[in-house]
Amino acid sequence: MSVALRNAQRAVLVRRAPLRRAVCVLRAALGASRFDVGLVCAGNGLMQRLNGTYRQRPEPTDVLSFPFHQVAAGELPRPRCRDEYNLGDIFLGVEYIHQQCRASGEDFDSVLAVTAAHGLCHLLGYQHNTKPEWQQMYQKEVEILEELNRLTGASLRPLTAGLF
Repeated sequence: MSVALRNAQRAVLVRRAPLRRAVCVLRAALGASRFDVGLVCAGNGLMQRLNGTYRQRPEPTDVLSFPFHQVAAGELPRPRCRDEYNLGDIFLGVEYIHQQCRASGEDFDSVLAVTAAHGLCHLLGYQHNTKPEWQQMYQKEVEILEELNRLTGASLRPLTAGLF
């Protein structure tokens, strides 16, 4: 199925083709290729509004995920009709991510792919509110990023490496 990618900001140049390819590989590694996913590249203003509305944290952030289905961690949705073959939407705070990359010296495109992997895991029910949840999500991120690394020659690691 499709990855609908929308660039809703103008602050940062986003190379959409490599990002779309990475999301397709990550989605396949999760066993969810037959599901659509929406990906929105957002600036700090939109991310701050969304984060304030949905998480009561009115500040920019790197990623917000809005699942179409509520599933347990690692479960694939069980759609009843064609319109339900949708994982949900991921908002990437590309302006925020770019600022973080400039400060840390990390590669922006690589961090976008890792952040998208994190968002995809959230769409499939993974969370990181407790140490056991984090361990489960971290392992899944490692697994799918290893597949992306295998296909691209990169050496990407999960976002939440030092969370707990």
